[in-house]
Amino acid sequence: MSKSQFQKPIEIKISTVVAVSAILATADRLALDAAMAEMTGGSTDFFDDDLAVIDVGGLPADGAAIDWSGLIALLKKYRLNPVAVRNAPLEMAGAIAAHGLSLETAAPQRAEPEAPKAVAPAAAPAPAPAAAAAEAIPGGARVMIIDTPVRAGQRIYARGCDLIITAVVNNGAEIIADGSIHVYNTLNGRALAGASGNPDARIFAMSMAPELVSIAGVYRTFEDGFPAEYARTPAQIRLIGDRIDILSVNSATRA
Repeated sequence: MSKSQFQKPIEIKISTVVAVSAILATADRLALDAAMAEMTGGSTDFFDDDLAVIDVGGLPADGAAIDWSGLIALLKKYRLNPVAVRNAPLEMAGAIAAHGLSLETAAPQRAEPEAPKAVAPAAAPAPAPAAAAAEAIPGGARVMIIDTPVRAGQRIYARGCDLIITAVVNNGAEIIADGSIHVYNTLNGRALAGASGNPDARIFAMSMAPELVSIAGVYRTFEDGFPAEYARTPAQIRLIGDRIDILSVNSATRA
């Protein structure tokens, strides 16, 4: 009997899906376009066709109506693919559905943003590779541990816990944690800590050389390279107000 005779017509499995939240403080397309251009620095692969959830909870009640077609086109211009809308009032449901977007009625807790530039990863199922394991540690906290290299194009999300990686994180990889991130090796690629809105989360690495870092949705990119005084050295990244702060693990100096 052939293999095809045993194969099911369709199988539904949990897959690795990570989206970002596009949190709007205004529906003005010109203002949004300007903010996105500033955020991406003109980079054509800043988002790399990421899925996006549009959060309208911060829009003023008496603000202008949303031009859904224009908003979707604007996000796609910056290589974001809108799939759902969060925190929308019931009167928006018809327009949202008409534009092919899902209506997300429940959202994870997060810190409220001050400007549309704050784009944070949305909580989504994202099982890590077979080498990953979430282990209980004293005090009831949990941690996900990765012992194998994180390859280009791979994403790992440590939901509700810290992320510890003992191998190299390659360029083009993305690591995300609701808590802090610890890389006991070289950190390239993207690292996003405090993904659910925790501003106290930090990113640590024995050899720091990331393309992009984020704490609680506040981003900093390094198109011109990581600051030379900290590059390839033990360093940590934290959030001070609305500014990403780079600090040597071994001294009180910062960038």
